Amino acid sequence: MNAYPLISILVGGFVVAFIFGIIANRLRIAPIVGYLLAGIVVGPFTPGFVADGLLAHELAEVGVILLMFGVGLHFSIGDLLSVRKIAIPGAIVQIVVATILGWGLAYTIGWSLSTGLMFGLTLSTASMVVLLRALEDRRLIDMQEGRIAVGWLIVEDVAMVVALIVVPSVSGALKGEVAQFGGLLATVGVTLGKIALFVAFMLVIGKRLIPWALDQVSKTGSRELFTLAVLAIAFGVAFGSTALFGVSFALGAFFAGLILNESELGHKAATETLPLRDAFAVLFLSRSACCSTRIF
Repeated sequence: MNAYPLISILVGGFVVAFIFGIIANRLRIAPIVGYLLAGIVVGPFTPGFVADGLLAHELAEVGVILLMFGVGLHFSIGDLLSVRKIAIPGAIVQIVVATILGWGLAYTIGWSLSTGLMFGLTLSTASMVVLLRALEDRRLIDMQEGRIAVGWLIVEDVAMVVALIVVPSVSGALKGEVAQFGGLLATVGVTLGKIALFVAFMLVIGKRLIPWALDQVSKTGSRELFTLAVLAIAFGVAFGSTALFGVSFALGAFFAGLILNESELGHKAATETLPLRDAFAVLFLSRSACCSTRIF
């Protein structure tokens, strides 16, 4: 048994990702391909070193939080509102159409309706981190295309939260079980209410408290305290949004960055967290590839 599972997974993840990233770069393909291959290599379905799955998952969440926090630092509330007429209906139509097509494909190959529904939902959403990483590599994150993509992904994220509540009842109904429609509707309403409450909390209280707190820390002149304050804001808001409002880590961290962008210290905060964000985003991509090999 490995006595140092956390250190082992950090060493294994970073070293293998670096090697495959270099190879991908030499072959003139995106380094992200190398990171994904590295995840397969350290996964449980290939010989040799096998990463701890639970630790890999948590470290990947760290990467998600840092990446989404950094993306939020490049956006303003006005940027998101400017693309709402495209992002909201576009994401909804895409989810519905992709789910129906996936459901139909699953039905034609003999899968059950409930399995087909899950398959369709899986096809209907994109990986937020992978897509944002690709946009950053191509310097599109600050352009109109990037704003639309981020708004689109946020709508997908909210839709998936609702889907995780609705799908069990729909699957039960497909199997002949009696669905408690009233209870389901109430649960969905409570979930959407929590999301709305989180957004309101961040816009009313967070918008005042977060920039003020970071400004006070900046006045101390300590770079270490400033970096710790930025990380505390990113992780604190991400964890609090999940624990209190049922919002995903990704969405919570994004709103933390979005609010901090309103501060004059937003650019400095982005610079301080950039190395950690890039490093842990690599671990997320590796973990994703590691888990995806289960489908083969």
